[in-house]
Amino acid sequence: MKALLTGSEGFVGRHFRPFLESQGYKVSSIDIKIGQDCREFFKTSIEQFDLVVHLAAIVGGRATIEGEPLSVATDLSIDAEMFNWAIKTKPKKVIYYSSSAAYPTQLQKHGLDIKLQEDMIDLANVMNPDESYGWAKLTGEMLASYARAAGIKVFIFRPFSGYGYDQDLNYPFPSFAKRIVDRVDQFEIWGDGSQVRDFIHIDDVVAGTMEFVDRDIQVPVNLGWGRPTSFNELAEMFFAISGWRPKNGVIHLLDKPKGVMYRCSDNTKMLEVYKPKITLEDGIKEALEMRFYG
Repeated sequence: MKALLTGSEGFVGRHFRPFLESQGYKVSSIDIKIGQDCREFFKTSIEQFDLVVHLAAIVGGRATIEGEPLSVATDLSIDAEMFNWAIKTKPKKVIYYSSSAAYPTQLQKHGLDIKLQEDMIDLANVMNPDESYGWAKLTGEMLASYARAAGIKVFIFRPFSGYGYDQDLNYPFPSFAKRIVDRVDQFEIWGDGSQVRDFIHIDDVVAGTMEFVDRDIQVPVNLGWGRPTSFNELAEMFFAISGWRPKNGVIHLLDKPKGVMYRCSDNTKMLEVYKPKITLEDGIKEALEMRFYG
């Protein structure tokens, strides 16, 4: 079996490749970090694959989403090239990662405390998603529907806050782990720390994805624990598990990007097929161990 992995050197791609290889796939990797532009590949390649895992995208955490919206909008071009190529070459299956950022921001507020359900996104009646990144992912889902109409099997996933010890430090989870390891005098949290997210370990993102693909279930699916956790609560979990607290406490950087205030998944649909294995507590322990000793 042949698989194409775009964005292979990114956080998700680094975890996807060994999983695919363990399942018997011969993996072809493409990433700008190793000198391969996926858009150029899509313009010229006629190779056929059993599975395409499309991860190539401009990402970079909250600062990039809010501070470089046009850079993030490049994802529109990347996705369009991929789906046009897929219609031409007819891969057997395509995995497209949308995002929890595609959900309407008006539903992601304190006071509402709504768990986001898949049917809250209606491509025929779109409400404002989260910045240009959310718009790009909504557009990607629309392109996926066109590819499906052309006979391509497309599997759409909406991950919430995927995390892991080797994630880029632009994201809260690994940056919290590093602050613990560095024994900072003062622990920084962007915003007032009441922002809620739904953290799911990267290994569960990958395994959950492939469970749906292997069962040929082609519906948009949230990937999350359904466990609302604020950044303040996450910091307290890190302190409790590490047995250490910064001597000058926590400082909230109110001038930093903070994102929406309440983002948590309704993971009912996911749980019908896959139950995540790694708790947030175990993920924190892993991150601290790997940061200290890895």
